[in-house]
Amino acid sequence: MEELDELRQAIEAGDYDQALAILDELDAMSRDDKITKMMSYMRILLVHFIKQAVEQRSTRSWEDSIAESLDRIVMLNKRRKAGGYYLDEATLSDALAETYPSALRRAAREAFEGVYTVEQFAAMIDQEALLKTALQQIQHAHVAARRDREPA
Repeated sequence: MEELDELRQAIEAGDYDQALAILDELDAMSRDDKITKMMSYMRILLVHFIKQAVEQRSTRSWEDSIAESLDRIVMLNKRRKAGGYYLDEATLSDALAETYPSALRRAAREAFEGVYTVEQFAAMIDQEALLKTALQQIQHAHVAARRDREPA
């Protein structure tokens, strides 16, 4: 990684302001990577929630995928050493809303063998309620993960 070489050079040169700037950049890159991964799992989560809402059914595979997505979102959102989370509730909500259009497009292709356009599909869904449910499920998964980590 080019940034690590630059960091080493800055430290060796005693340019600590530059070294701190590089550390800030590395931190931002790491955070962006975590958020991108979380949003990928959010998209999978939303695809299945959308299909459940429209098709009025679920499958074991969808349920497994939902559970796995929730687990991964919680795992990626947890700040290991510093404690806390990368994304707070408001930012999680924003990320879900940002992910929704791509999830809707994918769900429209998958549900009912893709016979509905994205626009037709969107009209079948209460987007606000679905996003609220998704956020609640993520919050619930966070609570469950904390509870599982507590000593008995």
